[in-house]
Amino acid sequence: MNNYNEQDGLANSYTYELSQDSKGCIWIGSDNGLFRFDGKEFKQFGSKNGLKNIDALASIPLSNGEIFITPFLNDFAYLKNGKIVNSDSNSELKKIQFTHNPSYYFNRSSLYIYSSYNPSSIYAYSNGKVNKIPLSLKIDSSSTYYAFGLNITDHKMLYLANQYEEKKIQAYDIVTKQKTSCNISMKKGTHIIRKGDIFIFRNHRNIDIYTLSNKFFFKKIKSYVVKENIHRVVIDDNYRLWLCPEEGGALYFKQTLLGNSRLSDPVKMMENYIINDILVDKDNNTWFSTRNNGLFFIADRFFKNYIDLPVKNNSSYITAIAKNNNGIYLGYNEAKSGVYRNGHITDIVFEKNIKIEHKAIFSDGNTIIFGLTRSLLQYNKNTQEKHFLTDFVLKNIVPYKPGSILLCTSNGLFEYNYHTKTYSRKLSEERTYTALPYTQDSLFLGAFKDLYKFNAVTEKKTLFLEGYYFTDIKKLRNNLYIGATNLSGIVLFDNSRVLRKINQNIGLATSQIKKIEIENQNVFWASTNYGLSRIELKGSDVKINNFTHTDGLPSNLVAGCVLSGDTIYVATSKGLGILSIKSLMSQKKFIDKKVIINSVVIGGKEVFDTGQPLTGQTPDNDITFNVSFPDFASEGKISYQYKIEELNNGWQTSSSQKISFYSLPPGNYTFKIFGIGYNGKRSYTTTNLHFEIHPKFWQTWWFKLMIISLCTAALFILITMYFQKKRNKKLETLYYEKKIAELELQAIKAQINPHFIYNCLNSIQFLLYKKNYQETENYLAIFAQMIRKTLHYSEKTFMPIKEEIEYLSLYLNMEKLRLKDLFEYKISLSEKVNENWVVPSLLIQPFVENAIKHGISSLKDRKGKINVSFDYAETSLCIIIEDNGIGIGSKKKTNADSFGVKLSQKRIETFRQLFETHIILEIYDLSETEQRSGTQIKLYIKPYENQNTSMHH
Repeated sequence: MNNYNEQDGLANSYTYELSQDSKGCIWIGSDNGLFRFDGKEFKQFGSKNGLKNIDALASIPLSNGEIFITPFLNDFAYLKNGKIVNSDSNSELKKIQFTHNPSYYFNRSSLYIYSSYNPSSIYAYSNGKVNKIPLSLKIDSSSTYYAFGLNITDHKMLYLANQYEEKKIQAYDIVTKQKTSCNISMKKGTHIIRKGDIFIFRNHRNIDIYTLSNKFFFKKIKSYVVKENIHRVVIDDNYRLWLCPEEGGALYFKQTLLGNSRLSDPVKMMENYIINDILVDKDNNTWFSTRNNGLFFIADRFFKNYIDLPVKNNSSYITAIAKNNNGIYLGYNEAKSGVYRNGHITDIVFEKNIKIEHKAIFSDGNTIIFGLTRSLLQYNKNTQEKHFLTDFVLKNIVPYKPGSILLCTSNGLFEYNYHTKTYSRKLSEERTYTALPYTQDSLFLGAFKDLYKFNAVTEKKTLFLEGYYFTDIKKLRNNLYIGATNLSGIVLFDNSRVLRKINQNIGLATSQIKKIEIENQNVFWASTNYGLSRIELKGSDVKINNFTHTDGLPSNLVAGCVLSGDTIYVATSKGLGILSIKSLMSQKKFIDKKVIINSVVIGGKEVFDTGQPLTGQTPDNDITFNVSFPDFASEGKISYQYKIEELNNGWQTSSSQKISFYSLPPGNYTFKIFGIGYNGKRSYTTTNLHFEIHPKFWQTWWFKLMIISLCTAALFILITMYFQKKRNKKLETLYYEKKIAELELQAIKAQINPHFIYNCLNSIQFLLYKKNYQETENYLAIFAQMIRKTLHYSEKTFMPIKEEIEYLSLYLNMEKLRLKDLFEYKISLSEKVNENWVVPSLLIQPFVENAIKHGISSLKDRKGKINVSFDYAETSLCIIIEDNGIGIGSKKKTNADSFGVKLSQKRIETFRQLFETHIILEIYDLSETEQRSGTQIKLYIKPYENQNTSMHH
């Protein structure tokens, strides 16, 4: 049994009534406040928490989660959302006043409180409100009525009995205020408790059990006379009766009160303790509240094994066990043994009061050899003859050949023939702990820290496995052996090497193994100081099941075990355990419970009502979960496996009941948690709790979007400003470059005009020299017109093609007049060309002048011809100036010696800079390209799209 007291946090000297809430937690009333136990931790609610009276007799869990606290006399309170509410904080509680400790009846979230003596009213408490239900009993002042058995749900009846006169019990209808006599009376000094329709009448040592057939008829179904005075009667939830004697202990009746069988003699337990209350919880574990000795707990399986004990005299400290067809043989921690057969143990006493323990037992038919620490005894079960053998400091007994055994001792290895009662030494002066024959003449021999191979014929010893302290070795199957070690768990090996190790890291309760027992070729059992383990080999997998006193073992200190069919006999420090293997293996693989989240600390405050939305906000983005896993059978060995699903996928494990997460980023989260209890079993499902961490406004998506937008806009503005600044600078540079280019263009034009005028004046001078006044006059008229147009177009950058043709015609006529019709010309305009398109002004005239001056002016044998054509090809305007003169006398050129052509080339470059217009100049000697005399000049103006090019301005 587990005893919880001050050392475990139950800080009191006197415990009263016990109860269990809907979550599974145990509530303990005490003289030092109210305690809550969740299987691992006691939490105290006392004066610091708001209890005005710390003598808390009982607590009543209600369905709405409240715990109503009933103190000694008044000052009632209740616990809600982790806080004590007393009469100072809720004045409704002041309405409840009694001069004696009252009785209670509760139904879901409602509690009804009334006095057991001459009640005048019933107080109904629900959700913080108190209503008074008056009773019109008209009680005579000379009489005292005992009230009991209140039932509000079904019949709304309160039962009344006269304390001093043996009169019929009265059934009082709370609604109609009517009293009806029942069929029985109550003797003076009788105490009555009720559970459902079962009534227990206790009068001194007489226990009478009645069932209520209808509202007014009590039928006696059972009776029992106790041999001692009883101070408390309990009916547990299984309708089994418990009696608490005044002198101590508890009497348990195995028969249910709902059945027809009579009450047999009870099982007595806890004889050294005064029991104040008994609770059988929802898992059928049993709790005892004691006077001055704290709280006791016994698990369901252990309790059942204790109650249905197969061997009544089964409590000795067993240190060795063996079996054969004649029985189970037990060796104790003294010079005494026992033989179990047919449900009874027969003791065999070797020497009285000699405290030397058994190390091993060997049995073969009627021959049993009991190996004690310092002596051996051969016993014949038939004749009961005892024969003491030579004294050895014995470590182990191992079966060897037919009729003989091996004795492992501190002084070597010996063979003993139990038929002839003779010895032979196999190995001397060598401490041996265990051995196992693996061939006819070869043994595995376990020394203090190594395992050897030993040849019994040659006495040769070879080191096999180093560093293992073997306590037992068994053969599982052909060439597969199992070694139990003192520190390294279980070692599986063959004749040559270790195959695998099974230890605490992969599921054993401990790595310190005492004995091995074989079940079959794949299954074996290991005995330890922490219980019993069943190991099953499944290929490369290992399945381990651990069993302790929670599963029914008398104790966790297991010295060994033997198997017989489905039954396993377990030698423990508290007697022989006899268990069904099938029953052990049929246990659930999980714990049928969920983790309780008691409270959550979020946003800097503790929240007990986890049903409400849980929210925190940055920077208060830490969260702590206060959790419990009320699996009492685990005896406090509880841990938790948890994760926040949206935060990570990996499970974390902790034994702390406070699980904290720090600096969580904003988001919606789900906390999931498993409880892990006895034997590594997990709760059947997770407990899930949703919570949310709100961001500050600067962490919200809309704020981030706004900031990103503003930053993007600012960046865009800065980049735009940067490029605008660069563009402005470039435009400024271009502006000045254009200004310079325009000035250069004007300067070029200023050069062209004097050059042209100079040539014209030379022609006039030549005509005057010849005294050709009529032609001079005509020439002057054309010249004057030409001068006006030259001055006009010199101010313009571009001029229409039709005006360019007029200007060229005027110029060619003037030159034709000057040269006495030495040449003829032709200007043609393609249909593809719009005469309103513009071209750079005064660009073509220098090339025409050059054709006249250098091409045809010196012709003697033929008349000169000049052709100017405007055509459009693809995206370019093509202007061709062609003459039939003497030619330039070389291959294709891009330059000419004429001053006018040089000026034109400068103008072409200036136009490219100013207007991003490409003008390509090509000069061909026709004698080379077309085998005829003359020169051809081509001007390509690109691009030439009337809508887009700046030449059209």
